Amino acid sequence: METINVEKTDFNKVLTTVEILISDMEQMLHQNEIVRERIEDIETGKIIGKTPKDYDEYLRKRGIVSC
Repeated sequence: METINVEKTDFNKVLTTVEILISDMEQMLHQNEIVRERIEDIETGKIIGKTPKDYDEYLRKRGIVSC
């Protein structure tokens, strides 16, 4: 296997990008966990789910008309 030389500035750019991507993945995975817990709560009856019609009505009462 050949050895390659990477300048420190280039390596730092790549490292920073990788750290950002890992952080984004952590946020995404955590959001999925929150959604799964919310769906489970709705299915078990702990929380009553809202329909799109309910949200449209809520917004209409506050002067916001959805398309």
